[in-house]
Amino acid sequence: MAEISAKMVKGLREQTGAGIMDCKEALAECGGDLEKAVDFLRKKGLATAKKRAGRSMSEGVVESYIHMGGKIGVMVEINCETDFVAKTDDFKEFARNIAMHIAAASPVGITPEDVPADVIEREKEIYKAQALEMGKPEKMVDKIAEGKLNKFYKDSCLLDQAYVKDPNISIADYLNEVIAKTGENITIRRFARFQVGE
Repeated sequence: MAEISAKMVKGLREQTGAGIMDCKEALAECGGDLEKAVDFLRKKGLATAKKRAGRSMSEGVVESYIHMGGKIGVMVEINCETDFVAKTDDFKEFARNIAMHIAAASPVGITPEDVPADVIEREKEIYKAQALEMGKPEKMVDKIAEGKLNKFYKDSCLLDQAYVKDPNISIADYLNEVIAKTGENITIRRFARFQVGE
């Protein structure tokens, strides 16, 4: 069993923002391997987030972000369970980062369910036409279009997008980390992105 030093715990804590006891447990479970401990904490955060999913969220903030000297503006509403958490630095930083991410990544919706049906149909038709153009067999066209549609969701839906500040994680991963850190259910409820000339 690897010796878990205070320095290792501190390093993991700085990297993940998890509590001291959680960091100790993660390092002990992973034999002192820092990378595995980070994954362990991420999975634990996901489990914690699922447990809290049913709780009511009537508090939160509306965060705004203006970029490029007023050329792009974002407003996002992020909800949590209590006013106490809404006022914490972690929550405020999360709201600010999500607003900045939306400005940079221009998502179409929060989840695939938010993408308008006509947009999905148009994308599907384009993918089918491209597959036929490439000479793909008729019976494979739908499957190819479905695969490309999943990639479209990954690129276009906020929770599936790679986080611009850390492309190794998705926005959903980042959200789950904040849920684990604050101990409350948090949701990105809605957003509006404005760009001059669009």
